[in-house]
Amino acid sequence: MRVGVLALQGAFREHIMTLEALDVTAVAVRKPEQLGDLNGLIIPGGESTAIAKLMETYGFYEPIAQQHGAGMAVWGTCAGAILVARTILDALPDQRSLELMDIAVRRNAFGRQVDSFEADLDFAHLEDGPFRGIFIRAPWVEEVGDGVEGLARHDGVAVAVRERDLMATAFHPELTGDPRVHRYFIEHVVGA
Repeated sequence: MRVGVLALQGAFREHIMTLEALDVTAVAVRKPEQLGDLNGLIIPGGESTAIAKLMETYGFYEPIAQQHGAGMAVWGTCAGAILVARTILDALPDQRSLELMDIAVRRNAFGRQVDSFEADLDFAHLEDGPFRGIFIRAPWVEEVGDGVEGLARHDGVAVAVRERDLMATAFHPELTGDPRVHRYFIEHVVGA
């Protein structure tokens, strides 16, 4: 199994290390041509507008959409969740998403950098207790379409969702040292 991590900006190294610890072939994706033989793609956290501009500059929008249409699973974490959403609430005027997942995401919904926090989450389908979510200028999922499954909530709002071969998390699983959410993505989202 080959899973790419979009390596333009943000926390891509941590995702790669977590995937490798799970014996998954991890690919740092820096060019659209690298998408062709991937089973899954993780779009990491970072700064959503910076990642979007780099995706535009390097021509990633259409190739990601095409590869997803051909069966590549996609997971967006934090900024990546914003980028996979059909709708970005409070988007900057020129901010663009991939429009893959039937969700509306609110940017920086939990506050600014100084409002970052950690919280235990009851993440559906994970064994061995709660998952410690790390929220850094995190979005939340404000609206979901009919086919979207809620996986975790914090303070009454969705912070992890799945739609068939798409997943979005508002928090940073790659920063925890706990591989369970990555394993869930590999086994249940990519594996689907």
